[in-house]
Amino acid sequence: MVVYEVTLRTSRVPRSGSYCSVQITLIGAQGESPPASLDHECQCLTPGSACAVTVKAEVALGPVVLVRLRLQARSGFPEQDWHCEAVEVSSCSMAGRQVQQFPCNKWLRPADGDIELRNGQVCTVNSETLQILKEHRARELQTKQQHFRWKTFAEGVASCVDFNSLKPLEPNLIYTRQSPGTETYYLKGFTDRSWSSFEELCTLFTFNIGDNSAAKFVQSHWSEDSFFGYQTLNGCNPLMLRQIHQVPPNLSVSSDMLRPFLPEGSSLEQEMERGTLYILDYKVLDGVPVNKINGKQHYLAAPLCLLHYSQQGELKPIAIQLQQTPGPQNPVFVPSDSEADWLLAKMWVRCAEFQCHQLLIHFLYTHLLGEVYCTATLRQLPEVHPLYQVLMPHVWTTLQINIQARLSLLAPGGVFDKFAAVGLEGIPVLLQKGTEQLRYSALCVPEDLSDRGVGGLPINYYSQDALRVWGALHRFVGSWVDLYYPSDRDIQQDTELQMWIQEIFTYGALGQSDTGFPQAFQSKTELSKFVTMVIYSCSALHAAVNFSQTDFSLWMPNCPATMACPPPQSKGSVSRDDLLSILPPANATCSILTTLTLLSRPSLDFVPLGHYREAHFSSGAPQRLVETLQIELKVVSREIAERNHKLLLPYPYLSPDRIENSVAI
Repeated sequence: MVVYEVTLRTSRVPRSGSYCSVQITLIGAQGESPPASLDHECQCLTPGSACAVTVKAEVALGPVVLVRLRLQARSGFPEQDWHCEAVEVSSCSMAGRQVQQFPCNKWLRPADGDIELRNGQVCTVNSETLQILKEHRARELQTKQQHFRWKTFAEGVASCVDFNSLKPLEPNLIYTRQSPGTETYYLKGFTDRSWSSFEELCTLFTFNIGDNSAAKFVQSHWSEDSFFGYQTLNGCNPLMLRQIHQVPPNLSVSSDMLRPFLPEGSSLEQEMERGTLYILDYKVLDGVPVNKINGKQHYLAAPLCLLHYSQQGELKPIAIQLQQTPGPQNPVFVPSDSEADWLLAKMWVRCAEFQCHQLLIHFLYTHLLGEVYCTATLRQLPEVHPLYQVLMPHVWTTLQINIQARLSLLAPGGVFDKFAAVGLEGIPVLLQKGTEQLRYSALCVPEDLSDRGVGGLPINYYSQDALRVWGALHRFVGSWVDLYYPSDRDIQQDTELQMWIQEIFTYGALGQSDTGFPQAFQSKTELSKFVTMVIYSCSALHAAVNFSQTDFSLWMPNCPATMACPPPQSKGSVSRDDLLSILPPANATCSILTTLTLLSRPSLDFVPLGHYREAHFSSGAPQRLVETLQIELKVVSREIAERNHKLLLPYPYLSPDRIENSVAI
């Protein structure tokens, strides 16, 4: 008879204890024990407790490699989940007493059936030496693949998990967000009516601004050309602006038309050679169905906006064409037009920007693709895989928040259905077009900034900060990969890893090789870059495009979610007072602002980038890598704070101490 002393440790997280009973089976390399149960007459699974169970086996089991737990409801007691911290197994041998640790750190439910814990040693499938552990990996993945299935979000769009509610989510993928108590009292109760004056909009703004100095700056400068250009680099969507060396053939401009807005003696061709011309092209919006709001048809443009970077260090728009096809009823607006014409043209661009920011850069790039990364990780990587360990802290929240979004914001009766130009009919069309033009390089910061030609602009604070954060993450990930993959050959032979990237290619990039998404990994360099992209997209990029929203949108004319009248077909047809009837009505304005206000506030208990609560990061080489990352990120935060102190309008969104570790809102 061989006796093992087993200790069940309950976590200290709220409500971690349970009235349930636990059955324990030890599995060794040479056999398994009969199940033993916790004696509830003597001890209970209370928070922070350590309960002892004696397990007896007729013969020696050899090295214990798995601990099987089964949580069972007790008659007459409520059925409750249990948060198990770890299981310790102690045994005596000729070598003395041996104690093995089997980390758990997750919720267990009676409905889960048998749960098998390993000793916590992170490894790839190629480094497994015992057949029993290889079989355990396969069983884990088979179970998860049966539970986490793919479904089509919309035709031609990245896929999502096949859950229609939060109920199928296991408790370890559920979280409660500690709200900062955002105040939206003064945004409620507005009816379907036009704004009567800009002073009325100022009143709404004053009631809701609080201590938001950034929003106040936006309100004071929103109509200025230099601030319009600034937002293309440092606003809610810093990913649209692109340098050009040739004017698009469908933009009806000439050197003579634009000469007054260029340096004296210079031409359009010369400025393009110097690299000072940039464009915003919203062709992705062309043909997207537009919503009815309050029962009335609303409108959307697909503008082209040409901008010039001056010797004074200012980026300003110099030509705006509101539709993609040139013609006499599609004039090109320039800064010398009437104040109302030029301001209205810029507002149409900002309305187009709202749709692309919210649905493509924010939802598609960070939320929906984040869900693809998370689902593929759950389906193809076992928990002991090194990439599972480093990725899950950055993606685990995406399933819950995206399911909630599909049930509310993007659902019938949600804010997009009722109050945005791109509603339920237009959303799948825009997402399909956005997925079609998606490129892997656009998600990788160094390549993206280089391809768009914007990285060298001194006033591009997003690019400065993004490169610093990307660099720190890339060094961390590269060192992590080095820990577990001695050579490129180890990468190539990791079948689980190759299935993971193949699934992302299939369900994220829809199997399209022209997206540039990898279909397989051949080297450590390729893997490090891709994992860095995933972590950056699900943390830093989301922070940049989400937590900036209230600052730039609270003054509604700067980011109108819809337009109530068609784009002008001639110049001189509007006055400044006419602009109010074109802007979103009062109830639409306030509903959109309520949503953005709630989404733009980080939770009080958020986990900052580079902080890992998981046990694997608490010792050894992983801990040292995390400590090095945290030191680097602290330096980045300090440098950003020093720069921002000198700016009239700080850019704080990529300061690592303000970046959430994952997409949780």
